[in-house]
Amino acid sequence: QVQLVESGGGLVQPGGSLRLSCAASGRTFSWYVMGWFRQAPGKEREFVGGIRWSSQSTYVVDSVKGRFTISRDDAKKTMYLQMNSLKPEDTAVYYCAADSNPSETVPMTGYDYWGQGTQVNVSS
Repeated sequence: QVQLVESGGGLVQPGGSLRLSCAASGRTFSWYVMGWFRQAPGKEREFVGGIRWSSQSTYVVDSVKGRFTISRDDAKKTMYLQMNSLKPEDTAVYYCAADSNPSETVPMTGYDYWGQGTQVNVSS
């Protein structure tokens, strides 16, 4: 089994920054892609972006492009989400996920493993 644990959430003022981490542990496992999702109160969970583990190629959705950056540290089996210029509409529970299916792109669905989520609140 693979466990994913997010950390780094909290309360930040509009315009501020946060960096979320997603640490993977458990049995030796190879995944192809890891992704970030978020779910705001009363809304469905939405895909934020992801990273192909081997190539480190990334993709983020238009609503966060230019503000959010995804990276990873293979030695630490950790993925990061650097969030800058945060807006109140970024308030949500942020989840990380891992996809064990081979893919040449960063998919928006089909992830196998999920973390428990970390809360991000953007408010003055």
